Amino acid sequence: MLGYYVLIGAIGLVSWLVSNQLKQKFAKYSKVQLRNGLSGREIAEKMLADNGIYDVEVISTPGQLTDHYNPKNKTVNLSEAVYNQRNAAAAAVAAHECGHAVQHAQAYSALGMRSALVPIVSVTSGMSQWLVIGGLVLAAGAGIGLGYWISVAGLIFMGFATLFSFITLPVEYDASNRALAWLKTKNMLTPEEYSGSKDALKWAARTYLVAAIGALASLLYWGLQVFGSRN
Repeated sequence: MLGYYVLIGAIGLVSWLVSNQLKQKFAKYSKVQLRNGLSGREIAEKMLADNGIYDVEVISTPGQLTDHYNPKNKTVNLSEAVYNQRNAAAAAVAAHECGHAVQHAQAYSALGMRSALVPIVSVTSGMSQWLVIGGLVLAAGAGIGLGYWISVAGLIFMGFATLFSFITLPVEYDASNRALAWLKTKNMLTPEEYSGSKDALKWAARTYLVAAIGALASLLYWGLQVFGSRN
């Protein structure tokens, strides 16, 4: 277990560093005001219209960095700051979330796969580690095969969460690429504003990368514990 705690601690530290850097970047580029004077909401609405999407609503949602696209009710949800502000950070986030709406409209395969996994992961992710640990304890204490198979079931559940994390990577990177391409093609930003938006999205994507690596590392660790105990 000590090795696991060291692993989780290391991943947690990297995750905190990336998250902290992301917040600093957004704070920095929130001070770069857009010359075109458009708010995050207006940028989102224009990107949707330019892509022929008229059935998606742009709405404000409480909190910070709570921005997301909801494919169920077709809404681009922008945090209050992004929705109202007129800076490079707001432009980046608004365009990124619209990138997901464009993916949905164009039936982007990776987005479809991620959406299909959501109901599975929402059920299995919370219990996966407990099944693995419980199975290992049962196997060690009773010396029967049932504990082993419980652990294997936990690993399978954990595998779904890991798969979800890795499918999320192309979805997020593609949404950012779509956003940046649109911002540049439509000359929405000055070179300085565009550079800030690009840098902000780069750090946002790294949070997903760290999460995916963490999920894989955890899966491999517990896999070694389960199959190693079998031997």
